[in-house]
Amino acid sequence: MATSGTKTFQLTIADTIEEAYELAGLELRTGYDAETARRSLNIMFADWSNRGVNLWTIEQVTTNLTSGTNSYTLNSYDIDIVSAIVRQIDGSTTTDIQLTRIGRTEYLSIPDKSTTGRPTQLFLDRQTTPVVKLWPTPDSTYTYRLIANTIQRIDDVTASAQDPQIPSRFMPCMASGLAYYIALKKNPEKAPMLKAEYEELFNRASSEDTDRAIVQLVPRIVS
Repeated sequence: MATSGTKTFQLTIADTIEEAYELAGLELRTGYDAETARRSLNIMFADWSNRGVNLWTIEQVTTNLTSGTNSYTLNSYDIDIVSAIVRQIDGSTTTDIQLTRIGRTEYLSIPDKSTTGRPTQLFLDRQTTPVVKLWPTPDSTYTYRLIANTIQRIDDVTASAQDPQIPSRFMPCMASGLAYYIALKKNPEKAPMLKAEYEELFNRASSEDTDRAIVQLVPRIVS
């Protein structure tokens, strides 16, 4: 028997909601049932951002740096910075320099934050809208750009006709997770079983959602 030959199956939001209601032992009957399910999906996606780095939400953001300015506001949907460099531009020559991330206390302890030069350190003030603070403050010797790999929020779910912004490998835990959230509100007796299933599927998906880069550890020998 021939196979379909396609590899494009994807749950829409409507499919996910219907599947979740069935997993929760319920029927989707009213428009409000779909509305409350969409709200639960958005809450669940917000929780996924607290569970670790979702690789598909990493975006590279470039910010032009201004001489004498050491504070730069990111987008409100930027959650964190994974890594960052400063690109130094001297005519046709560009040089990328990795930035060292420091904490709030370390940044506060810098005696003179107005010192100028090529930035080497970064502090991310994780407010509702994150703010990047650089040290030293960029000078006018070269043109500088901040290039950062940022973790961003998953796209909002605003209609059942939409597709979720998740890779296919996360479809099982999305459906089971929504079923758990729905059961908490409409069928509490089934919630514990659904929670266990959801956590198992999420852990399985997130443990696979990693880079395949080779890591080499070199011992440091101190004489």
